[in-house]
Amino acid sequence: MSIPLLAFLVLIAAFAIGSFSKINAGLIALVAAFGVGTLVAGLPITEVTNEFPSGLFFVLVGATLLFAIVRINGTIDLLAYWAERLAGDRKVLVPVLMFLLTAVLATAGAFTPAAIAIVAPVALALGSRFGISTLAMGLVVVQGANAGAFSPVNPFGVLANVMLDDAGASGDSLKLFIYCFVFNALLAVVAYAAAQKIMGKRLSRATELSSGGASEIVTGSGGTAPGTRAGTSTLTRPVKTAPVKVAATPIRILTLAGLGVMLVLTTVLGIDVGVASFVVALALIVVNSSVQKAAVESMPWSAILLVTGIVTYVGMLEAIGALEELQNGIAGLGNSSLAALVTSYVVAIVSAFASTTGTLSVISPLVTPIAIDPLLSPIGVITAIAISSSVVDVSPMSTSGALLMASAPPKDERLFFRALLVWAVVMIAVVPVLVWFCFVQLGIS
Repeated sequence: MSIPLLAFLVLIAAFAIGSFSKINAGLIALVAAFGVGTLVAGLPITEVTNEFPSGLFFVLVGATLLFAIVRINGTIDLLAYWAERLAGDRKVLVPVLMFLLTAVLATAGAFTPAAIAIVAPVALALGSRFGISTLAMGLVVVQGANAGAFSPVNPFGVLANVMLDDAGASGDSLKLFIYCFVFNALLAVVAYAAAQKIMGKRLSRATELSSGGASEIVTGSGGTAPGTRAGTSTLTRPVKTAPVKVAATPIRILTLAGLGVMLVLTTVLGIDVGVASFVVALALIVVNSSVQKAAVESMPWSAILLVTGIVTYVGMLEAIGALEELQNGIAGLGNSSLAALVTSYVVAIVSAFASTTGTLSVISPLVTPIAIDPLLSPIGVITAIAISSSVVDVSPMSTSGALLMASAPPKDERLFFRALLVWAVVMIAVVPVLVWFCFVQLGIS
């Protein structure tokens, strides 16, 4: 058995054990990275250590610390209250508003993790108030970020436009953005409907198992079932109540200003999301130091270990040449249409466990020869690859998915992990062939 194949099998085993037991899959992957990397592949231990995603770690820790503070001081409740007043009794507006808000931020240039970090806590809290599954709201937020991710000023869009330029299709930048936006908007509808249906069935089973059906699992200001907290359950049942007024206190207004500063730092000044989060978090702690202990203790450390451990393992795979072998195999296919399909699958798989930005950067040299084939449409090929690489960002091992999982109620962490992983697997299986057929085979351009 070849070393790359063995390494991939170990990663699959880590996922399986983590999914069906209480052992953290990230911890397994972290230990396995050293075992496979040093003992089997012969890498120096320092090289494996260097694969630890320090940048992702800073993003996760900084963003989760900041939004723990935002949650504790009641700012999320204030934002949810304002959005609830805007939506009124129109429940259908809730996911639409959250989708559009995230999409606008991403279109304006916000790096997708930044947009998700800002909107997800508000969206999940607001969803609970309206009896909407927090999982459904989370998926809508990620799709909103992806919808705006390929604007010309977003990092994803910048990389995709480089591919368009190399393929001689620089004038198709707007088409790329529109295609990606529409596709993700449609996918958001599907994701929302599927999550609501699945969570609704789980709720019904949970209700049937309760004492004679006398108690219900509910969320919102109308009350909660024993052992649940208002506004925090993934399984929710609509509760018709008037919104409880949340005061705009000075600390909450200051926190909103801090979030605005974070958006400027990340979009205008190009500062890393994690660094910007730490800056704003420290400022809020200096103003109100009493939130520090509770915020640090409430951070999802197990989720952070899960994500960073698996990404470290993927980095080790790249270090031993496993991913390069895969890319070389694509280059030798010969048929451009088939190569476009295989490339779409490769970027989907790799992007689910690593940075989409990094994936697009690595794959770019392979895309140009495919896109310039006169039998294919450059905008079609690049759109298919762009969508395939970003649609899997919901994976809990990617930055966006990890931030979404970190925004979930602590008691729902494992459910979120499994649900997001399953959704990512479905996206990997279905979306590449779907977009390849629409944009490459049918030649939509």
